[in-house]
Amino acid sequence: MTEHLLKVLVVGDGNVGKTSFVQRYVSGQFNKTYKMTVGVDFSVKLLHWSDKERVRLQLWDIAGQERFISMTRIYYKGALGCVLMFDVTSSASFLSCRHWKQDLDNKAMLPDGRAIPCILLANKCDLSKRVVSADSIDRFSKAHGFITWMETSVKENKNVGEAMRRLVQEVLSVQSSLDSPQPEPQKDVYQLDSASSSRGASCC
Repeated sequence: MTEHLLKVLVVGDGNVGKTSFVQRYVSGQFNKTYKMTVGVDFSVKLLHWSDKERVRLQLWDIAGQERFISMTRIYYKGALGCVLMFDVTSSASFLSCRHWKQDLDNKAMLPDGRAIPCILLANKCDLSKRVVSADSIDRFSKAHGFITWMETSVKENKNVGEAMRRLVQEVLSVQSSLDSPQPEPQKDVYQLDSASSSRGASCC
């Protein structure tokens, strides 16, 4: 049985539902009253991914205010995937996603220098006073290289497991492509036989 250890970040502004999301995903519970995360919270979930593979997920729930200080670099170290979340009833939390993604792309990279796989989650879609349109989320997601985006409702348990399954799938696929030996690029050989080239040059 192969076991993969995957560190996944959960980032976004404060009060968008990150801690509720992690708790719902890890324990299946929803609690209306969460205290604000200070620094980082850490949770683990074991997934029986297939007959031959298990995935041990480390979920790092980063506090919303951490973007404004230099600590994120330490928290991001070794991360292989990311959930970036905002609240569809708060345009400010959606606008902040641009800064979170830039911060992430600058500090969390794969060994080959590419950005780590990241999924964009539009949370609280059960609320009627939504202010961020699906169109603008779609455009933002495509422009900033997210693997995909989904609407979620942690309260109603909508797309919580599905979103994580999609992210883990992408992370595993990227990791297996990094692990497999890359074929050596073929060098095109144009070297002429030196004797024939010198004969050809002095033919007259």
